[in-house]
Amino acid sequence: MKRKLFVTTALPYANGSFHIGHIMEYIQADVWVRFQRMQGNEVHFVCADDAHGAPIMLKAEAEGVTPQQLVRRIGAERKQYLDGFHIGFDNWHSTDSPENTELSQDIYRKLRAAGLTYTKPVEQFYDPVKGMFLADRYIKGECPKCGAKDQYGDACEVCSSVYSPTDLKNPYSTLSGAAPELKTSEHYFFKLSDPKCVAFLREWTGNDRLQSQVANKAKEWLEGKGDRELGDWDISRDAPYFGIPIPDAPGKYFYVWLDAPIGYLASFKNYCAKKGIDFEGFLADPQTEQVHFIGKDIIYFHTLFWPAMLKFAGYKIPNNVYVHGFITVSGAKMSKSRGTGISPLRYLEIGMNPEWLRYYIAAKLNANVEDLDFNPDDFVARVNSDLIGKYINIASRCAGFLSKRFSGTIRIGGQNAIIGKLQASAAEIARIYESRDFGRALREIMALADEVNAHVDRAKPWELAKQPGEEDRLHTVCSEAIQMFRLLTLYLKPTLPRLAAEVENFLGIAPLSWSDAGSLLPDGHRINDYKHLMARVDEKQLDALFDIPPVEPAKAQKKTAETAKIGSQSGSSSHRPSPQPSPPGGGEGAASASGATMISIDEFAKVDLRVAKIVKAEHVDGADKLLKLTLDIGSEQRTVFAGIKSAYDPATLEGRLTIMVANLAPRKMKFGLSQGMVLAASGDQKGASGEAPGIFLLAPDSGALPGMKVK
Repeated sequence: MKRKLFVTTALPYANGSFHIGHIMEYIQADVWVRFQRMQGNEVHFVCADDAHGAPIMLKAEAEGVTPQQLVRRIGAERKQYLDGFHIGFDNWHSTDSPENTELSQDIYRKLRAAGLTYTKPVEQFYDPVKGMFLADRYIKGECPKCGAKDQYGDACEVCSSVYSPTDLKNPYSTLSGAAPELKTSEHYFFKLSDPKCVAFLREWTGNDRLQSQVANKAKEWLEGKGDRELGDWDISRDAPYFGIPIPDAPGKYFYVWLDAPIGYLASFKNYCAKKGIDFEGFLADPQTEQVHFIGKDIIYFHTLFWPAMLKFAGYKIPNNVYVHGFITVSGAKMSKSRGTGISPLRYLEIGMNPEWLRYYIAAKLNANVEDLDFNPDDFVARVNSDLIGKYINIASRCAGFLSKRFSGTIRIGGQNAIIGKLQASAAEIARIYESRDFGRALREIMALADEVNAHVDRAKPWELAKQPGEEDRLHTVCSEAIQMFRLLTLYLKPTLPRLAAEVENFLGIAPLSWSDAGSLLPDGHRINDYKHLMARVDEKQLDALFDIPPVEPAKAQKKTAETAKIGSQSGSSSHRPSPQPSPPGGGEGAASASGATMISIDEFAKVDLRVAKIVKAEHVDGADKLLKLTLDIGSEQRTVFAGIKSAYDPATLEGRLTIMVANLAPRKMKFGLSQGMVLAASGDQKGASGEAPGIFLLAPDSGALPGMKVK
C-alpha cells in the first residue's frame, strides 16, 4: 500500500535570512521526501515563516515599517535559497495568515472546552516608556551574585549564575533604558500538568515515534528530572504584541510558540485549498502520516506541548518527530557575530555547486541526534573523491567509446555479477534511506562505485579500443559500465536531484523511480553524447566562501567583524591588522604619541578580549612558525594557529592562561580554521646582549578564570 505523508520542517523565524542550519535541516528533509516519492508514495511537503512575536514587532518599529511589511520582505528572500539548493517544498506560507488565525483560535477554544486552560496573575517587569511588559532578553542589570554589570535577566555570563529578572540589581530596559516597574497581569495557561495530558504523553513518547535519545529526554521531563520540569505553559502575551488575538480576551495575544507549530497545519490547509485537496479528510484518514523534522533545541515544544495540544483539541497527532543536531564549522559552534558560519547565499553567489553541499551534508547525517561538522578540507576531499573520482569517473571513461564507436547504442552481453549485486542492493539502500541514515546509504553506494571502477580497471576499455578484434568486448564492457552508472544514479537521486536529471537526459530515459532498479537499459538503447556532468571543488572557492569581503571605511564603523580585526602582528599569524578608519573628529593626522592611529573608546569596546586557558598546544606539520592552540574560553573551546613556535615549546604552554581576541573573524588556512588571536608582546629593539627580545605571551594575574572579559 502506498503511503500518505504530510511532512514539515521547523519554521524559520521571519526576522532574518536563512543560515546554514536552516539549509542543513531542509536538505535532510528534502532527501527523505524525494526518496519517498521515488517509492511511489504520496507526499505533501510544506513549511512557513514563523512571523509573530515581540522581536519582529520591535525590529519592524526600528526600521520604520509594519511587522507585515518586514515579514513580506524576509519572505521574498526565501525562494532564491530554496531553489538554489534544490529544496522542493510544495508550499511556503506564513503564520501571519487567515488559516493560522482560524486554526489557532479553534485549537484554543477546544482546549478551553476540555478544561485544559486557566488564568492566573503574573508579576513582570514593565517598561513605562515603551508601554510594554519585558521578556527576560530585554532586561539588563547587575548580577545579584557577583555584581557584574550589564547582565541579562536570566543568567550572568561572568559567574554563570542563573536567576530571575526580578533578582537583578539596578535593572533597566534594553529598549528604552528606563528603570522597569513591577506590574501584575492576568495570563492564560495550558494545563500540561493535567493527569490526562501526562498519561497521553507517556504513551505517545514511548511508542517508537521518537529517536531513543529524544524519547529518554522527554521521559525525564515527564518525571520531573533533568534540566527542566514539566509545568503548565504560559500561552499569552499582553499588548502591544504582534500575534493572534486570544478569543474573548481583549488586549491578550497568543504567545508565538503556541501559533508557530500550528503554522504547519495552516500552510498545509493553504496548499490543500490551492490543489483541491480535502484538508480535514486527509488529516482524518488513519493512513495519513504526519512527520516533522526539527533541531534538538526545540524538542521540548515539539514532544510535549505540540502533541498534547493536538490530541486534546481533536486534531491528528504527529506520527514521528525526527530530531537532528547542530552544524559546526571545523569544530566551532556556528556564530554569525564571530564569522564562524557559512553564508548559504554567498555559497551560491560565488558559483559553488549546491549539490556538493547536499552530498556533503547527507554524507555526514545519520538517524541519531548528533552534531554535524563542516570541515573545509574534508569537504573538498569527500566531494572530489566520491562524486568525481568514483561516480562521475565511470561515465567519463566509458561513454565516449559508445558514442564514437557504436553510435551510442547499448549492447546486452552475458550475466554480470556486479550488475546483479547493484540491483540486489536496492532493498537495503532503500531501508537505510527510510531510516534517515543517509551517511551509511552513501557509503554503501560509494562502495558499489568502487567495485564498478575496479571492474572497469580490470577490463581496460582504453586498451581494448586499440586492439583489433576486440570491438564486441569493448562494446559490452562500456555498455555494462553505463548500466551500472544508471543504477548508481538511481540510488543517488534523492541526494543529487539536479545531477540525476542531467544523467537521465544523457541516458535518454524517463525520470528514475526506485522500481527501475529491477530493470536495465534494453539492447540497442541509444544514449546521448556525454557532456561533463560535474566539476571538482577548487580550494580557491573555499577561500572565497570563508573570506569576509572588505568594507569601505565609511561602513567599517557598522561592521563589528571588520572592526574586530584591530590587533598586532605579534598575535596569531592567521590574522593581519586591517587599515582602520580615522577616529571621529580626529582627521587624517590623529595619532598617538607612538605614531599609531588613535581610536575612540567605542572602537576599542568592540574588541572582545577574553581570558583563555591553553588546553592543548601542538606542532603543525609543514609550518615553520605556527603552533596549534586549543583554547578554553569558558563557554566553548576554540582553535587558534599562533606564530609563536620560535619562542615556546608546546609542552610548556598547556595549562597556562593567556588573552585572546574572541570576536576576530575566523580565517581558513591550509592547516585548518583559526578562530581568534592570542596576544603577545614583541619588538625590534635589541637588548644589551645584542639579541632580539623575542615573543612574550600576555597572561592575566592569578585567579582569573577562562572566559572572563578583559576591559
